[in-house]
Amino acid sequence: MFQAIDYSCEGGVAVITLNRPDVMNALNTQMRAEILEAMKRAEAEARVIVLTGAGRAFCSGQDLGDGVAAAGLDLERVLRDEYEPMLKAIYESPLPVISAVNGPAAGAGANLALAADVVIASEAASFIQAFTRIGLMPDAGGTYWLPRQVGFARAMGLALFADKVSARQAADWGMIWEAVAEVDFAHHWQARAAHLANGPTAAYRAVKRSLREGYANDLSQQLELEAELQGGLGESHDFREGVLAFLEKRAPKFEGR
Repeated sequence: MFQAIDYSCEGGVAVITLNRPDVMNALNTQMRAEILEAMKRAEAEARVIVLTGAGRAFCSGQDLGDGVAAAGLDLERVLRDEYEPMLKAIYESPLPVISAVNGPAAGAGANLALAADVVIASEAASFIQAFTRIGLMPDAGGTYWLPRQVGFARAMGLALFADKVSARQAADWGMIWEAVAEVDFAHHWQARAAHLANGPTAAYRAVKRSLREGYANDLSQQLELEAELQGGLGESHDFREGVLAFLEKRAPKFEGR
């Protein structure tokens, strides 16, 4: 079904693997369309989604050799028609989304990774806002994610200087959730994904909504939103199961509803 990516779903974990290793998984029109389609499929059959890369890189960014090549590339159209739907599908997914960054993530590839809810990176990975090196500015959501994750001063420096940031430094700055030793990386992100796949999916959905809307809400609005969302969760099967499991001193068996 897919050519530029691989897709699998097992145990409630959907894994979308960028699969153009010969070009470090550079994003072309086909890959963007396939990621969007895979996100829709995953939401219908999984409880957590993982984005990762094949080979030594996560994603090297926009494939400048795609189609009409750089000189004739209509970047405004590509960003609006191809990147925006893909990035929104990741960011707005009702399911938890993990970026398992196995290697270098550059340009739009770095910002694709940062669109996820949680970024887990191998210590072999790095992040670079490479845009100014070719006369561009960060896109693919980079000017949105970075100031929120690392603060304005660091976001500005990353955008202007296009310095490479190691996975460990990215974790220390709060750009990503954690950096993991390369030898442990695959086992670690798989365990993290399994944990979420067996968890209270409706609660995760509420967490995502409340934290993101909190950027725009004042305190009264946020307290009202918390009350609304928590009220719904308080009537769920998973809340009842969670309380019962706590009282019975056993692990809960969440159904994700």
